[in-house]
Amino acid sequence: MDIRFVEESDHGFWFSLDRHLSEEEFLRKVRDQTGYVLTAEAQPIGILRWSLFWDSIPFCNLLYVKDGQQRKGYGRKLMEQWETDMIARGYDLVMTSTQVDEDGQHFYRSLGYRDCGGFLLPFPGYEQPMEIIMAKPLRVR
Repeated sequence: MDIRFVEESDHGFWFSLDRHLSEEEFLRKVRDQTGYVLTAEAQPIGILRWSLFWDSIPFCNLLYVKDGQQRKGYGRKLMEQWETDMIARGYDLVMTSTQVDEDGQHFYRSLGYRDCGGFLLPFPGYEQPMEIIMAKPLRVR
């Protein structure tokens, strides 16, 4: 298993899992090293991308492991790598979110993330179940 920053050559694989990112943002993830690709047996199987919430708190925007490769610890490894990198960059708090009807909330709680709010988007074309915001301190201030 290997985790590395996303590269332009990952384009096809990345977009097979991530249908929300624009081409421009993908190139920004490559340039700024704000995306990861996880490979196992030399095959890419997972991705993680992040940005800064309020321009100051790392926020995991997307974690996705290919169907058939889930529940094998790969998502946990991606999150551990990201958190380690965030500590190395000097951050002491990270955040993520998931919808209330998704199992991801249980996964994130098992990693030490705590619910800290949520929101609804009651606008045509944006409706979805409530989004839970979760956070985890990486070290005590």
